[in-house]
Amino acid sequence: MNIKKLFICAVLVLSSLTQCEDVLEIENIDSYDSEAVWNSEDLANAYLAELYQIFGNWSASADYTSEQVTGVPFYEGLVTVNNGSYKNWDYTTIRLINQAIEQVNEGSLDDEIKDEITGQALFMRAYSYFWMVVYHGGVPYITTPQDRYEDDLFVSRNTTAECFDLIEQDLDAALALLPQNIPSSSDDYGRIDQNFALAFKAKVLLYKASPQFNPSNPFSNQYWEAAYTANKKAYDDLLAQGYGLVDDYSDLFLDERNAETVFAVINTYPNKTTNWDNGVRPGSESRGPASACPTWEFVQEFPMLDGKLYSDPSSAYYMTDEEFSQNFWENRDPRFEKSVVWNASVYEVSGKAGNRQYTSLGIAHELDDYGINPEANINSTNLNRYSGFFIKKASDLSLTQAEVQQYDIDFVLMRFAEVMLNYAEAANETGKPTEALEMLKQLRERAGIEPGSGNYGITATTTEEVREAILAERNIELCFEGHRFWDLRRLRMLDRLDGISKHGVEAIAINDDGSEMAISAAKAAAATYELLPSDFKYSLLPTPYTGTQVFSVPDTYYFFPISQTSIDANGNLEQNVDWGGSFNPTLE
Repeated sequence: MNIKKLFICAVLVLSSLTQCEDVLEIENIDSYDSEAVWNSEDLANAYLAELYQIFGNWSASADYTSEQVTGVPFYEGLVTVNNGSYKNWDYTTIRLINQAIEQVNEGSLDDEIKDEITGQALFMRAYSYFWMVVYHGGVPYITTPQDRYEDDLFVSRNTTAECFDLIEQDLDAALALLPQNIPSSSDDYGRIDQNFALAFKAKVLLYKASPQFNPSNPFSNQYWEAAYTANKKAYDDLLAQGYGLVDDYSDLFLDERNAETVFAVINTYPNKTTNWDNGVRPGSESRGPASACPTWEFVQEFPMLDGKLYSDPSSAYYMTDEEFSQNFWENRDPRFEKSVVWNASVYEVSGKAGNRQYTSLGIAHELDDYGINPEANINSTNLNRYSGFFIKKASDLSLTQAEVQQYDIDFVLMRFAEVMLNYAEAANETGKPTEALEMLKQLRERAGIEPGSGNYGITATTTEEVREAILAERNIELCFEGHRFWDLRRLRMLDRLDGISKHGVEAIAINDDGSEMAISAAKAAAATYELLPSDFKYSLLPTPYTGTQVFSVPDTYYFFPISQTSIDANGNLEQNVDWGGSFNPTLE
């Protein structure tokens, strides 16, 4: 059955299931007619399709926790043992997964169908536990559906090492059951296959070797060789099967089912849509204000066309800070123009040929403006949420404002570029910088960066320099996809976020002599798209303009605490050491 249809069926199949609390907290658990579900291929697949929700979907605020977009999610005292912030303790889903693994084999389905369902469920279990471990360190690794009347629910936490071993075991078991590759033409496209499992296992081992889990020996511990072997295999195997980078960075998501997609969550209007375009577009082209906007801090991090930073004196496009602040759009890495909208840039949203997007107060639409220019004789209502920039990446500009909530582009959870970057990181940390740099060069070549002498602007030579080059490339290549905070946390670099503030850029139209243009004249010129980015002067404003503006990200956030509610319900659970307990969440 087509996986798109399965999501519809899943709603019907599981509609009788009620929400339940955490199994480990000894609350009510879900119930359903297992005999009906596990004796019907359609119902069994529909049950499983409901569990695919663990993979999420598009979110405009995916990088809210980093410097990439506006917002200050981290403030002093945000995470405590007594609140729900940054807790990942989803034993409800774990129980449903374990139920599938156990009960599918009790039904009358063909063995081939049983294996397919079991393989997917095993992967889901590993996936769910992995993120729980990333949040908290070792957790109770439950592998059977618990019965609240007969089973011992008061289980202890497995060590972090035990959890990684069990995650690997589940992934290996899944790999033995899953089909190698589900082609893009298949009705089953969107289901888990070996290739996704292989790439994800490589990511798991990258985390296992990382400084987050090995703080005393971050880059020369025993786990890096296994991480390298797994990541190289994932890269080589996928490449051999035809995976690779698409030619145009703009086509990454809009050209669905392309060769770069390793795993995607399928969206199909009208049955399943998502909130990306409605979340990134300017308010005048959406159904409400944009929920996330790029920051000035992130705009600065895109390289120039030769692959070097604007502030690098060796760059052919070197600019002083002052020059750059007034010409930041010139001669940039082409991914900048394909990812970000800035004042007066061409933005053919809603199919409007030649449209330029203005953000200047008094000129732009009131749902799009940003600034405090007193000459505008109007106050912007967007100062605490906007920045003078919008996200273009993955936006379906063909949708009109009336259609914006029909966005149904498939959500790409893993793509080949991430496989390449994971491989590069593992290669660098095992003494193979040439392999690592080759991955970066391929990504930059695809981006359209000038090759120069063949290094595409990369000057790194030492292990430390290559490490920084990989991290910088991840920041740009994977921008707005939700990786940045987790990358910095994995590398124990949260200090790069702690204490930061974010800024936006106000644009004010000017005449040829540099004097401010009359608002009426500027508005008339903008109406016919005559004003170019160079017809404005730019200045920084804090965003949000009022209220809390500084990130607070302490070292205790390398592992988040277990909820006190969970500990109170299960006396065998230990709290993490940095949160008043005795449990060591690292591998040391």
